[in-house]
Amino acid sequence: MRRNQRFARDATSAMSGTPAVGRNTATELTKERNRLAADRTLMAWIRTSLSLIGFGFGIGKVYEYLKSVGIHDSVDPIRSTLIFGSSFIGLGMLALIAAVIQHTRILQRLEAPDYAYNAMRPITVTVAIMLLMIGAFGLVGILL
Repeated sequence: MRRNQRFARDATSAMSGTPAVGRNTATELTKERNRLAADRTLMAWIRTSLSLIGFGFGIGKVYEYLKSVGIHDSVDPIRSTLIFGSSFIGLGMLALIAAVIQHTRILQRLEAPDYAYNAMRPITVTVAIMLLMIGAFGLVGILL
């Protein structure tokens, strides 16, 4: 048992770069896992935001192509393609900003000596609602 405790103390010191004297090893390892989970969550939001921005950019290029060929005005008189593509780009940017803010807040809470879990507003629900609104606008644009 002593060997495991010494190993955990040494691992904590090596990971955090600070001495483990006077610290609870279990708490420090838990904070390290939470930190890594926050980093993975941020990376997932970066991927999601890049996908939204790339999809919006692709829709914008379709708009440019239709405009250059000259069939855009007859097919899309309210320019829903441009608005639709811009909506995806804007949503991707807002999701990325919200994810960075959430990540920063999580790291600040983890550094606090009296860390306690607080539920934050879920970015996922907000993005899902925005995608639902963009989808509804796209449906209206297709039906008109």
